[in-house]
Amino acid sequence: MKDDFVIVLTTLPVEGDAEKFASHLVEEKLAACVNVLPAMRSVYRWKDAVERAKERQLVIKTTRARLAALESRIRELHPYDVPEFVVLPIDSGSAAYLSWLSASTN
Repeated sequence: MKDDFVIVLTTLPVEGDAEKFASHLVEEKLAACVNVLPAMRSVYRWKDAVERAKERQLVIKTTRARLAALESRIRELHPYDVPEFVVLPIDSGSAAYLSWLSASTN
């Protein structure tokens, strides 16, 4: 059961509507919950240059079964050419929370 649940990370530009983006994922049952974190500074390499941008981190709780559909939808909604899509396994959690997570994405 532990392999069934994951956290997905992505970022959005701070001027984008992160809450609307998150709402799409939850309403479409691609995620049980999306945390939209406060604005942060990102420093990254893009096209051989070091770039800086204000972004928001999104922490997306979902199931492994929903990953392909979630990734596809993020690519559709996302303004970046190469959006962050990092998957972290959930090794354990309370039975009640994981049950809710499963029910919220079915």
